[in-house]
Amino acid sequence: MKTNKTIAMLLAVLMLVGLLAGCGNKIDVDQYTQPQTQPETNTNTEPAAETGTDTPAAPAELSYAEGTTLRMATGYNSTKTGLSLDAEVAGEGITLADGITYHAGDLKPTWVEVQNVLGIKIEDKYQGNSASAEFDYWKERMSEVDMLSGTASKLTEYGEQGVIVNIGAYLDQMPNFKAYLEANPIVRLSITGNTDTGAIYFSPYFDGVNDIERMPLMRVDMVQKLLDGEGEFTAEKSNKTAAPVYQPYMPTSGKIDIETVKLDGSGTETVTKDYDAAGNIIEKMNAAGSIDGVEAVNMLRTYIDEAYNGYYGTERSNLFCGQNACWDADELVALLRCVVANPQTLNGTDSIQGLFSREDDNNQRRVDMFRLAGHLFGVRGLESRQDYLYFDVDGTLKDARQNVETYQALERMNAIAQEGLISVNFMQTAEGKTKQYLENDSGFMHYDYNQTQTLYNDPSQGVFEEGEKYMAVMVPVACWQDGTEGGNYMRFTESWRSVKTDGWGISAAGVKDNPDKLNAALKLIDYAYSPEGMILMSYGPKAFIKTNADGSYVTFNFNGQEMPEIADATRAELWEKASGNYTNYARQFLGSTLSFAKSQAFEFQCTTDVGREGAGYISKAIALGTIKHPELAICENPWYMSIPTVLPNTKAENDMINTYTQLTSNGKFSSSKGGENLFVNQIVNGYAEEGMGNAEASANVVASEWGGLQYLTLKQDAWNRLLAYYNAMN
Repeated sequence: MKTNKTIAMLLAVLMLVGLLAGCGNKIDVDQYTQPQTQPETNTNTEPAAETGTDTPAAPAELSYAEGTTLRMATGYNSTKTGLSLDAEVAGEGITLADGITYHAGDLKPTWVEVQNVLGIKIEDKYQGNSASAEFDYWKERMSEVDMLSGTASKLTEYGEQGVIVNIGAYLDQMPNFKAYLEANPIVRLSITGNTDTGAIYFSPYFDGVNDIERMPLMRVDMVQKLLDGEGEFTAEKSNKTAAPVYQPYMPTSGKIDIETVKLDGSGTETVTKDYDAAGNIIEKMNAAGSIDGVEAVNMLRTYIDEAYNGYYGTERSNLFCGQNACWDADELVALLRCVVANPQTLNGTDSIQGLFSREDDNNQRRVDMFRLAGHLFGVRGLESRQDYLYFDVDGTLKDARQNVETYQALERMNAIAQEGLISVNFMQTAEGKTKQYLENDSGFMHYDYNQTQTLYNDPSQGVFEEGEKYMAVMVPVACWQDGTEGGNYMRFTESWRSVKTDGWGISAAGVKDNPDKLNAALKLIDYAYSPEGMILMSYGPKAFIKTNADGSYVTFNFNGQEMPEIADATRAELWEKASGNYTNYARQFLGSTLSFAKSQAFEFQCTTDVGREGAGYISKAIALGTIKHPELAICENPWYMSIPTVLPNTKAENDMINTYTQLTSNGKFSSSKGGENLFVNQIVNGYAEEGMGNAEASANVVASEWGGLQYLTLKQDAWNRLLAYYNAMN
């Protein structure tokens, strides 16, 4: 796969940390001191009022009066994760690692620093909603706020109506933001809201960039207990496997060659799955019917020895957990059958849950189950950056909701569920049916973020005993239709970090006739993309960062760049107040990582040794090319291109798209906490949901009855314009 040479050169600096600091072991803090803003204003600057493209001329510099107030309806997803400290977090007063005591309603340290650096005053108007709900709360009251959160699609849609300021018109006055976009052209395309004008209606948010996001996580010690060692597996007590429902996905005969990383990580090698020698493990188990858990384990052990010609030796667990892992969906289902049938050996009880989600009663987490299904069965679009869209090999847009293979994958997941291999609480969808599986030593595997979920390995959590280990494992081998004849058996992840679906916009009505407010809001966005601003938005103020005697930052090497180390007091506080969860600590206490550009360098420092081990295996595989992923580039094979987070549909087109209510964020495919998702329901209920009798019928209902075909045409038209815009720029 080749990429456009121009983009390839620019993408060399795509890693976010590359914009944060130069090489060497020090970062000069003093260089980040901002000059005082001048009180003079340019009265010729006015925000767009009537249309998103009616933008006045801007001054040479973004000047505004000292102490200009910005009314900010901005935050992440709850009252705890806004600009100000929530009463539940602050209590009667909370002293943080900077030595300052904060109270409920006080701005968090990051935003106190923003005020000081920019010479502005922030009035927190955030209602504590999701980006979508926060925008909806204010959309009829835009004159009451100056900046607000919203989804990228809503901010762009309303920007085209003149409700949100076109910040693209002010790029010449925003040198940091402009430089970032010039260095990252695919990011620029992802936020372009109008290809005639190049309008941008929101500041993009990055939770890391150009890196894997979610990963499969597994109780490695359980796999080792079942599969490793000489001779046969024995147990004093076990259960029977359920009557088989799941059918083979992988071949039942022939051979498949898989490129994998060597066990020691020194390079790659080819491993053969020999179905002629071993058969398909699911086909064999199904023929045996409901069997004793001990028999199931020994059947899987024999299969691994024969299918891989002794490659894994007595450490068969490496098929799933090693640097040289190359497991697939069938092998996972066989393992899940063994896990669920042997709880007495694994956790000393009569019950253990196979697959689960972090919160089984939270739709925002339940959707991770169908995202995992996409990886298991080679289905694109289930973890897309925009809706369920992806590019086919011919460059046309496809929608996973309208593809038969999507529903076939969900049918396979329902079969897994029917065998009792998905947690009982996931299957019982009533509110309150969540369970702390990891904490209670009763869950085996889920698909999630590595840092937050591997924290349970830290001894301070009191969750795992000596030898117990919950770790990220390699993504599965599946047959991906990437244009290779017959499909390509390989590892591929669609969970790739790019522009997120939320951002912050400037209210045109809020800043109307007030150049100070407009310029201050633009200055805030530009500052957030400066080197010092990006450190602040990730780490919080200087007081939370370790410094040398001369005031420069103490740094460490992260992905080839020197990045700041967090202060010892910050690290201690993170564990004390947030149990080691970097994201919760940053958002709830510091006020960082709420938007703009988040470096993974802070998070990396807070990841447990076990968390680093599993993520390290995956990073090595990505670096050596044995895990493929979407590219933030224009690719020769469009199948490998990352879909832009927003496509520049016109107001008329968006009005039409919004009439397809089943396809909107509040419709049948919601990923929000209180929403409902057809894909999740089909995993639980099968085709009983919505009366869809099979995969073909399900895809047809979405395409023909719910407006899917028209939706896809409108999205395709927008992409065609965006591609033409890109070609014109180059």
